Order: sequence, then structure tokens, then C-alpha cells
Amino acid sequence: MFEAGPDFHKVRILRPGGYAGRAIPHSRHTPSTLAGFYEHTYATGARQAELGARWRALGARGKADHVVTLCRRAALEPDGTLEVGCGDGALLCELRRRSFGGPLFGVEIAPAAVRIAAGRPEVERVDLFDGRHLPFPQGAFELGVLSHVLEHVPDPPALLGEVARVCRAVVVEVPLERNLSARRASRRRMAGDVGHLQRLDRAAARRLVAAAGLRIAGELDDPLPRAVHRFFARSRSAALAGDLKWASRAAAHRLAPPFARRLFTVHYACLCLPRDLPRDQLPGGWRRRAAA
Repeated sequence: MFEAGPDFHKVRILRPGGYAGRAIPHSRHTPSTLAGFYEHTYATGARQAELGARWRALGARGKADHVVTLCRRAALEPDGTLEVGCGDGALLCELRRRSFGGPLFGVEIAPAAVRIAAGRPEVERVDLFDGRHLPFPQGAFELGVLSHVLEHVPDPPALLGEVARVCRAVVVEVPLERNLSARRASRRRMAGDVGHLQRLDRAAARRLVAAAGLRIAGELDDPLPRAVHRFFARSRSAALAGDLKWASRAAAHRLAPPFARRLFTVHYACLCLPRDLPRDQLPGGWRRRAAA
């Protein structure tokens, strides 16, 4: 996984169990300290920055697949999208490439990331925010996206609730790291090194959504494509190992998804709507996607 610099050791994963349907207090981690931490991810040397950009662009393709799939399963076509924690804007650019989401906006806590994302012509506007409060009125956007953000924050339901305040529907994506593989010491260190403060399984992710006052209208999980498992290979043997890892995990997930989730990390995504919205009703302002 991409490492931003030597100070990545300063944030460590919370004790085993992670989020259990309530916020876990942790006074060391505030939006201001986390902003400084993630600044390292984008303010690096040219070679490392190029590697990180390619890694994020690869991840953006899978994330965009999940956003588009969940919305289209619900026959929804957003006309205005806000990504919270947009990083360098890779996902927003991928959504624009697919002509999905209408005008695209982002907010981010790391100034270096804001500078990169704001320079992308595919994105309407990117703003710096404080990690807690969004500078927009209620219902300003049809779709909000929180992709690989909630595992990085001390109080996930609070941030999700704030996104739901300004967005009529929200797509959430998180890694499910409460599994046998992720319990290994090396994996726990890696999760800490990239700033993961929460360890979730699917049940905990669902409780998190409920704690934010939302309900899940659709969900999926993904064991990740071959290209992700091969990305850091620097030899033929490492590439072969990546291929074998991808093939075994894809097969296990296809044949027995619950068993696969207990064994290794998959990425989980869900479409969240207001809890009190009738199931046959769209959020205000949304339109149904025309039948193909």
C-alpha cells in the first residue's frame, strides 16, 4: 500500500473490535491533527507522488464502479455530487469520465490535496473543510460520496450525519478489516500506517449507518480486481503471487461471500437514504434513471 512518509507511524489503529455501533472516543485524533497527517500523502517527492497518483487512479475505477452500480440499481441519476474527503480528485475525475453525477464538487482536509484536486478541469470546485462541518445548506446536493473516509475518522456517525444533512443520498465505501487476515500484526501495522482508526465488519458498517439516522437502500462488496493485487509487484514472481491471491480471493468471494468476508478484507459499499423516507419514494429533487 502507498506510504506517504516517515511520520505515518504517528497514527495507529484502535484496539481490536473497532466501531461497535457507537463512536469510540480518542482524544489524540482531531480534524486538525488528521489534516496534518494526510498532508504527507500529497506533499511528497516527485517519484513517490507519481506512484501515489497512479495508485489512487486505479482505486478510483473500482470506487466509481460501486457508486454507479448502487445508484443505477436504485434507478437513480444524481444531478450534482459532493465527495467528502475527495483527496486528489481521482474519483471525481473517473465519475466525470463516465458522465455520471452531474456537476462534481469536493471537500478535503489536506491543503496539498485541495491544490491538486482544484486544478483538475473535470471538477467544478474543491474546498478545504474542517473535518466536521460542511459549508453548505441542507439538501444542497443530490448525492454525497464518502469513499474510504469513515475508517479514518474518530466519530464516523457524526461525519456521515453531516454529509446526509447536505446530500439527499450518500454512497459510503469502507474496507471490512475485521477478519482473520487483517488480525495479523503486519496487517495491523499497515492499517495504522495509512491512518485507519476503525476496524469494521459488515454488521458494524450497517450499525454505523443506522447510528447516523440513515437506512441502507442497496449494498455490495468487492474482493478487488487483479490489477490492485499486482500493482506493487516488482518482479515476475511477485506478479504471479498477486495473480494467485486475486484468483483465490475472487473464487472464495464468488462461491461463499460470508466465508470470504471472515477470511480477508473486501471493500463494502452501500447507498444510504434518510431513515424516514418511504421505500417507494425518492429523495427530494432526485429523478429516476430512464429505462434502457
